[in-house]
Amino acid sequence: MKKLIYIALISISSILIAACGAYSFTGGSTGDAKTLQIDFFQNQASLIEPTLSQRFTQDLIDLFTRQTNLTAVTSNGDLYFSGEITGYRITPMSATAQQTAAQNRLTVTVNVRFVNKLIEKDDFEKQFSFYSDFAANAQLSGGVLESALDEILERITQDIFNASVAKW
Repeated sequence: MKKLIYIALISISSILIAACGAYSFTGGSTGDAKTLQIDFFQNQASLIEPTLSQRFTQDLIDLFTRQTNLTAVTSNGDLYFSGEITGYRITPMSATAQQTAAQNRLTVTVNVRFVNKLIEKDDFEKQFSFYSDFAANAQLSGGVLESALDEILERITQDIFNASVAKW
């Protein structure tokens, strides 16, 4: 009887371990892809933030290498991302009684082309955009700019990840 219980426990444990191994906590599925190529995203927006291109490109690479087992390469990647930053704009969002802006919004838009060399039906070209609001009396520089870009780039890169490998 004891031997039967041990066999049952070992069998159940083996099944649970195997089942958990197939699950990805990031929600991303890279299939048979082994390499990732992300080209530099040029800033084509009418208003230029000097560090935005480098920061966005690096944040996108970091997200994919952190949440997948893909190796970043400079050419001939199984998964290939290219594109450009097409929008960087600041707009007033709400007004005060004195007809001045109480809050401003920074919006960043990125055009992304994704090519999956192993599964062509997954290819797409899409625009991703997100924003961050800040007080109108605050200068968009230093810490205000850093926290706004942190929020925006985290959301855009996660949306790109979800659209390409998580299929959301």
